[in-house]
Amino acid sequence: MALSPEIMELATEVVATLRQRKQTLSTAESLTAGALSSAIVSVAGASDVFVGGITAYKDEIKISHLGVEPSMIAKHSSMSQQVAVAMAKGAITSFGTTWAIATTGVAGPNPLNGFPVGAVWVAIEGPYSQSVELSLSGERESIRNASSASAIATFARILRELS
Repeated sequence: MALSPEIMELATEVVATLRQRKQTLSTAESLTAGALSSAIVSVAGASDVFVGGITAYKDEIKISHLGVEPSMIAKHSSMSQQVAVAMAKGAITSFGTTWAIATTGVAGPNPLNGFPVGAVWVAIEGPYSQSVELSLSGERESIRNASSASAIATFARILRELS
């Protein structure tokens, strides 16, 4: 995955800010399948703040490893805001971190469960919570890259606002 120099700069900022605040980060990824974690750990010194991540591509993993309730998936779909938030909260619980970022959605090439290609949710949980709905276009890889980039940019903005 090739993120832009601007996004890598934001990832560096995220790692430095978390280190300064003695806070930690974990991830729970579906459509980004580890790309978000990879971007964070590409920053030298990320091991000071990044604890780990779960790639929960299948609903069974969202349930067993992140504690997402099956009824929530049945009611809202695994591509929903509710599930993204539950995934992030589950990552905080699983890894004992200050913060977690979760991604879920449809990267394509085909729509899934009534959701169009490019429908994405990013959830950030911790001392402050925010979810962002994205409506992206393009090929599968560009949707995954844009989702990871948006997650990092949103988290960097939140950390700046909390300073």
